[in-house]
Amino acid sequence: MAYMLFGQVANFKTNSSIPIEKFAIAINSNLKKSILIQSAEEVDEKFHSRLSCKRKTYRYVINNSKIGTAIYRNLETHIPMKLDIKKMKQAIQYFEGEHDFKAFKASGTSSKSSVRTIYKAEIREQKNQKIWIELTGNGFLYNMVRIIAGTLVEVGLGNIKPEEIATIIEEKDRTKAGKTLPPQGLYLVKVEYD
Repeated sequence: MAYMLFGQVANFKTNSSIPIEKFAIAINSNLKKSILIQSAEEVDEKFHSRLSCKRKTYRYVINNSKIGTAIYRNLETHIPMKLDIKKMKQAIQYFEGEHDFKAFKASGTSSKSSVRTIYKAEIREQKNQKIWIELTGNGFLYNMVRIIAGTLVEVGLGNIKPEEIATIIEEKDRTKAGKTLPPQGLYLVKVEYD
């Protein structure tokens, strides 16, 4: 099993003579400072970084303090209203398992099927009034994690009851789910291959 923490996995073919152990250093010397290659390895010709993936874990970070922060404003979403974490934790359990996530996909999504499996769904409270929503699944629809996070925020605000999540999933009605939260706060934490 292979994984990357807080990073994307990419693959490409090359005829380069640079030794594989020096590849990351060579690429990093030509990249902007906002991108960093952590490692490089040779893989089978059939390997595809997206299609060969078996599991992905996404994290959505919410700052639930009254004022927020200027420094991390582009790295998290600020929700100043106090969220009911207990209710959010009850609600997130309904996302686990194989479901048709049609209610949690953005319009214009090109995927033929909206059926996905969520292996693990959890909410973690951090010391500094941060809330982490983490989802591990076999795949995700466009904006699915941000819509699930938005729905959980609605639960935390008392606008949706935790048990209503099952009905929203079953009815497949996008208008019943929460809004799509902004991209600030969304992280691909881990990509796993067999």
